Order: sequence, then C-alpha cells, then structure tokens
Amino acid sequence: MRQWLRRAWMRQELRKKTDRTTRILLIFFLIVIAVGTGLLALPAASADGRSCGGLTAVFTATSSACVTGLSLVDTYSQWSPFGQVVLLLLIQTGGLGYMTFVSVMFFMLRRKIGLRERLILQQAMALNELDGVLRLLRLVLLGTFVIEGTGALILSVRFAFLMPAGQAVFMGVFHAVSAYCNAGFDLMGAFRPGSSLSLFSGDVVVNVTVMALIILGGLGFFVWNDLLMHRMRWRYLAVYTKLVLTATAVLIIGGFLVILALEWGNPATLGDLSAGGKLLAAMFQSVTTRTAGFFAVDQGALTDSGKLASILLMLVGGSSGSTAGGIKTATVALLFLMAVQVARNHRDIVVFGRKIPQEQVNIAGAICFLVVGLALIGAVIVSATNGIRLIDALYETASAICTVGLSTGITPALNLGSKLLLIVYMFFGRVGIMTISFAFMVKDPPDNAIGRPETRVLLG
Repeated sequence: MRQWLRRAWMRQELRKKTDRTTRILLIFFLIVIAVGTGLLALPAASADGRSCGGLTAVFTATSSACVTGLSLVDTYSQWSPFGQVVLLLLIQTGGLGYMTFVSVMFFMLRRKIGLRERLILQQAMALNELDGVLRLLRLVLLGTFVIEGTGALILSVRFAFLMPAGQAVFMGVFHAVSAYCNAGFDLMGAFRPGSSLSLFSGDVVVNVTVMALIILGGLGFFVWNDLLMHRMRWRYLAVYTKLVLTATAVLIIGGFLVILALEWGNPATLGDLSAGGKLLAAMFQSVTTRTAGFFAVDQGALTDSGKLASILLMLVGGSSGSTAGGIKTATVALLFLMAVQVARNHRDIVVFGRKIPQEQVNIAGAICFLVVGLALIGAVIVSATNGIRLIDALYETASAICTVGLSTGITPALNLGSKLLLIVYMFFGRVGIMTISFAFMVKDPPDNAIGRPETRVLLG
C-alpha cells in the first residue's frame, strides 16, 4: 500500500512539472511573438515609413518566431533594414532559442533520465547530471555559431559579386540564419519580389550551401552530440541517431527521384532547365520541403502529383530536437516499421537490434493522426471559404502546421479567417506538437489497477 501511494505521489508531481513546463513554453513563444508584432508594426520597420498594420505584423511575427516562412508581403520590399533585423532576431530566437530552452527543460524536469525519455535524448547522450545540460548547450551554441558563420561567409562572398560588400554580408548572414533555422524567409526581393532562390536555381554554390544548412539544422542537436561523442562511428551510435540518419537519407534521395520524375517535362518548373539544372533543382525541392521554405522553382506551377509529393515531404519534416517542424523523421520511421512488422506477422518492432516499446508506436500514431487530420480539416475550410483548389489549400495548411513556409502563392489573397487559421496552425506546429510530444514522453504509463476484458473488432 505504501509503495502504491508513493508511486501515485511521484506521478502527480511529475504531471505538475510537465504542466508547468508546457505553460512556460507557451508563454515563451507568446512573449516573443507579441514583442515581434509590436516592433514590426512600428512605422520604422516598414520601407515606406508607414505601419504595415496589425494583421501583417502578427502574421509575420508568428511566421518568423515559429520559423515557418509564410508571408503576406515580400520581405525585402516591405521591411526596412530595421524591420529585417527584427525578423532575423525573431528567426534566431524561434529556432535556436526555443530548442535551447526545450533542451534545458528536458534535463531539468528530472535529475535522471528514464528509458522513455531516451527515445529522444537517446542512450548515447548519457547525461544524467546537470553538468550534461551545460555541455549540450555549449555544443548547441558553438555548433550554431560555426555552421551559421561558415554558411554566411560562403554566401556573402558569392553575393559580393552581385552587390556592394556591406549588403552582401547582411544578405549572407540573413540567409544563413534563415536556412539553418529552417525558416525560409529571404531577401531576394532585391532582385525580383517573390522570387526566393529561383533566380539562383542553377547556382551550385548558393544551392549546396543552403541545402547543407537546412539539413544540418534539421538533424537535431541530440544527433550532433551523439555523432561527436562517438566520432561518427556507426556501430557506436544510438538507435535514434541511426534511425534519423537513415530516414533523412531515404527521404532526401527518394524525394529527389520522385520530384525529378514527376516534374522532368513540366516547362513551368524543371522542363526548361538543363540536365544538371534539373538535378540541382529537384534535389533542392526535396530538401527544402522538409520545413525550410525556400524555393528554386515556382511552387504554384508544380503538377498536382508534384504538389502531393511535396506535401508528403512537408508532413514528415525534420528530426526531433531540431529547428525543423513536421511529424518528425523518427516518428514516421516507427510507423513505417510498424506496418512492415504487421505485414510480416511479427509482434515486436525491432530496429537496429533493439525492440521499440509499443507505447512509443502508439504515440507516433497519435501525433501523425493529429497533424494530418488538422492539415486536411484546415485545407477543406480554406478551400471552401476562398474558392481555391483543395490541393493548393492543403499545400498551404500543411506548410503552416509543419512550419515549412512554402506556398503556391495564395497566402496574400486569402480571406481574414483563413489568415487567422494559418497563424494558429503555425503556432501549434511549432509549440503544440512539441509540447504534446514532450508531455507524452515524460509521463509514466498509468497503473491499471482494474483489468478490463479484451474484445476484438473487425479491421480492414
């Protein structure tokens, strides 16, 4: 009896800590968005010296803080240098600051990390003491500085051939931070409003640099830590790291081949490019749909099949503990493995020699159902209230809830209700999915004191 009461008390205390952490995360983001909205609404933030209005300010602040990239206006044309700096700070805070904050919460919730939490933090982390938090944060800050700095240097040198040195440096820094944080905001309006990276679709330096930043930002800090701790030796890596790296490679290569096949003859996207240009643009599309938001080809001109393939990549997103959004690579990988094991009539889900607890598979299914369901419901609402095609509406809602930022170009023309819906989706996509996953990961399974009789239902 005493042991049962002790377990009940511990579960109650853990639930209180989880609820407190969730509230802190929500308040953190609301404050960042509120401050960003106030600054962007100032006349000084707009290029023409007039306030952009409340809706544009809150939409842009939410999109940048949630590192999404959807926008009602062209970033370069609308915002003054002050406004662009505000956007840059919001993107960095939303990407790095959020994940740093979440990393602290993961470790501070308990002094020791249980087996369930290690699905995300992983066995290789082995950070059972508070000192481990400081080590991880040093890695995050130093790694971010080195990666963003390297990307900014390469892009600045490239842009210096096209514009004055000072502007080239700012362009390089802005796009490096935006790419690494998977935000997708760009200043390419300096060349042509709304063009994103389409004017550089054949530029190997710009494309490869941006893709590298997107991928590194989307892998996650826990994967970095594991790779560095074990000097990238595959056999010593944690199961989660192996799963993320494998899923990432499959998605990038698979997405590249599918998009290349579907868009090869489309003159509005890949059709008029050289063979090398088609390969580069298809690879960029495969990488950027994993929550980055830049584009090298016109998204509205994609075939319906190409749009559907891009939507599926958007829904998957990046990896847990990263700057990316979406359902997450490991989550989708678990669902795929579950389907394979069920088809083979195997009871357990085994990956890299380790058995995955059934409760983790259940959580993966719940998250997937929630994200896909909300994207579909939102698409129906946007399509019905704006008179646009369902595939374009789904492209928009999937992009918002998975914090991607890609659009077929319909965002500015949507009605007020749809814009507000996208704001909610962007916020939920960045905060809601993480806090829901966080709540699931830290809670103990309930003690079922009363056994229930089993029953079977018809399936399939």
